[in-house]
Amino acid sequence: MTGRTFTHPSVVAGIAAGASWADPEMDPTRIDWAARRAAAAIPFPLVDGRPVNPYAPTGVRYGRNELGHWGEALAADAIVTACDPDGWRWLLLIERGDGHGWALPGGHVDPGENPTHAAFRELAEETGLIATHTAPWAKTLPARYVPDPRASDEAWMVTVPVRIDLGSHVGALPDVTGADDARRAVWVPAVDYGCVVRHLADAYRGKVFAAHRALLADILTD
Repeated sequence: MTGRTFTHPSVVAGIAAGASWADPEMDPTRIDWAARRAAAAIPFPLVDGRPVNPYAPTGVRYGRNELGHWGEALAADAIVTACDPDGWRWLLLIERGDGHGWALPGGHVDPGENPTHAAFRELAEETGLIATHTAPWAKTLPARYVPDPRASDEAWMVTVPVRIDLGSHVGALPDVTGADDARRAVWVPAVDYGCVVRHLADAYRGKVFAAHRALLADILTD
């Protein structure tokens, strides 16, 4: 399996449809890697003109698996927390529309877009929550590699996490509704990471999106 070659049919279909998230070039050796490596959030090597995931192996050596871009794809994720009147911390999560579980609101950073702005944009698009002017505290964290199950050794995800603390609420937490790529959006009790995992399993028979498990475990130890 470590030497497998695979590109998901959805990527091929995206290319045929002219989707912006899928590189039309099928041969990665013909891509201008000097420009892409210069813009990358996390450095990565080339081998025989092909990009190599800095955290390989993934199980898919050649091809893009389920991701559209060759090499690094940059995303931004919003880590939104709030406290209820009793002082309990809650975390905003969305159920992904692709069946990969429960995740932070987020998505691809558009060309030329600031990652912090992308996190707030994705938050609004996927949950309906406009937090740009209501968050008393927000902090953009360093970019980090995420072990996305859709990745390959030649196509992978890096995210810029943005922490957004909405503070304490006297009444109910802000209303949220799943939209865009999210089936639904909910507030989940988040005393710690284990609390999140147990609640998703008990309430929804769900799991945390694999790419966000380590990130959330790190964040929720604070």
